Formats: sequence, structure tokens, C-alpha cells
Amino acid sequence: MRMTVLASGSKGNSTVISSARTRILVDAGLSCRELHRRMALTGEDPSKLDAIVITHEHIDHVGGLPVLARKLGIPVYFTEGTHRAWVRMVTPRTTMSYGQWLDHMQALKIARAETSAAAAAAANALDPEVPEPAIEPPPIQAVIDAELATKPPHSHRLPPEPEPEECAPEIAEKAQRDPAYLPSLQFFKPGTSFTIGDIEICPFTTPHDAADPCGFVFESEGIRMAVATDLGYIPPNVKAALKRVDVMLLESNHDLEMLRDGPYPWSVKQRVLSRVGHLSNETTAQFLEQEYDGHCTSIILGHISESNNIPELARLAAERALINHGTLLGNRLLLAHQSTPLDSINL
Repeated sequence: MRMTVLASGSKGNSTVISSARTRILVDAGLSCRELHRRMALTGEDPSKLDAIVITHEHIDHVGGLPVLARKLGIPVYFTEGTHRAWVRMVTPRTTMSYGQWLDHMQALKIARAETSAAAAAAANALDPEVPEPAIEPPPIQAVIDAELATKPPHSHRLPPEPEPEECAPEIAEKAQRDPAYLPSLQFFKPGTSFTIGDIEICPFTTPHDAADPCGFVFESEGIRMAVATDLGYIPPNVKAALKRVDVMLLESNHDLEMLRDGPYPWSVKQRVLSRVGHLSNETTAQFLEQEYDGHCTSIILGHISESNNIPELARLAAERALINHGTLLGNRLLLAHQSTPLDSINL
């Protein structure tokens, strides 16, 4: 098996997992063009990808998804909750402010009153007590949209920039009508294994502020590789999933002091520090020291913040935690980057 981390960080995440017969892309957080470029740099052929699997719907994990999937014509695997959230994110919707809604309802009330008066006059006022039509309350979605229209959207939920499509004309036509159109769509459930080619995939739920986030363990011919990023803490189910893996991509997002003193607004700092945010160097190191079973040949630290961390701080914390797990052939520590792909790990 082979793991190739193309990018890891808040500007885009993507990893290729390969076996002898199957190639899977985990997340497509870069543009289609950039994903092709980085795959070429690492010797991966985009045309040989068999599927894309998605951890969650935040833009740094799905930014290039629709264009890439339509261009390659390959299936995309989601949980149902993640797919619904992604469809809402990429589908344009008409919203109105609360004031606009009030104006609309007032105009509707006047129009209905005028219609009722005209009907009464046409009937020669046979029934002088023509009741005024009741004004129905707005649908709940209209209220939600009106509230959302007054607030800035979550930065992770902005739709990606449009990109020219290079795909079959019929696919482009369908995409024009439906921005969420994908050539092939498959669903999976966290906790239930499924298979793509000769790779068995075990998805596990992760704590993050998304609709239905998950991580994965990929297994083929006895080799197991795990992807576990974007999680606010490491719950028991994640600890269990990361047992007996040979390669592990694990989040080490921020240094606590740098985050607290850094440039982010306090609301964003609270989100990152929360139990549905991201792992700190300290939390990752604690897991490696106390819970990790020492089985990996390679551990990759990923999703390292460019604003609130320094790669060497993440490395130092992890090295100290792994001091009792050191072997000549195992526990090699690597750092994934945002701007450049990592050399492939082959087992």
C-alpha cells in the first residue's frame, strides 16, 4: 500500500491511498488543476483514481470536489449527512432579510384584501361579511434564511470559486442545471466497513463542527493506514480505530500559547479550542505517549496551522511523546505541509 499526502492544512486537504489495484482520493480540498499538478509531482496518475471519499463538508476538504469528480467521472462516497450539508453549501438559494420579508407579507396582505373586496363587489354584496383572508406564517426555512441573511457565513462553508470544467458536454450541461451534480454518488455509514476495489475502508465518527465528520482506516493485504484529522479531542472510538495501524496521518493543529496570543478573533479561538475544533500539539502528544500502541512504521503530523503553530514545535512535542516507542524500523515522524506534497510512504 501507499499513502501520499498532497496537502494538509486550512487551505486544502487531500491524500491518495493506493493498493496494488485501487487508488482512492481522501478529500479534494484543492482546485482540480492543483490536485492534478500535485499528483503529477508525486508520480500519481489522476486518471487512475477509482473513487473519492469525503471526511466532511468544510471547504478545505471539498473545494475541488465537483469539478474533479465530473472531469474524471468517478464515484464520490459521503455519509448522507455530509452530502446533504454539501448540497446546501453549493446550491444557490434565494434569501431575504427580515425587513424584506415584512414588506413582502404586508404587500401580500394588501393584495388579498383587494381581491376579497373585488369579489364582494362582483357578488353585489350578497354577503356583506366577507372574511379577510388569514395571513399564514412564513415557512420555517424562510425564517432561517432571513436570519442567516443578516450574518456573515462560516468561512468553512463558503462555496468554492468557479473553475472551468473540462468534461463531457452532457456532464457539463447537467452541472449547469445542478451545481451539486456528480456522475456517481455512494453513501456509507460511520462504524460500518465498505470496500472499494481491494481496499477495505473502516470509517469512524470524529468530533468536529461539521454535519457528520469521520476519519478512515484503509486496509489491504494486511496493511492498515489511517487518516484522522479535524477532531477537537480523541474519544474512545477514535483511539480504538487507531490501534494496529501501520501508517497514521494525525492532526497536530496548534500550539496552545500561539493560538491564545495569535491573530484570530476570540470566537474563532474558542471554536478551535473546543471539543469540536482541532487537536493541539499537547493533546496529540498526550495521545502518543499514553494511548498509542507503538505499531506504526510512520506517523504523519497534519493540519498544522500556519498562524498558530510552528512545524518544529509540533515535531518536538511528538518526539518527546514517542521516546518510549522508538525502534530502528518504526515510528518515523513526518510533517505534512500545506504548500507541497509529502513523499509517498510505501509498505
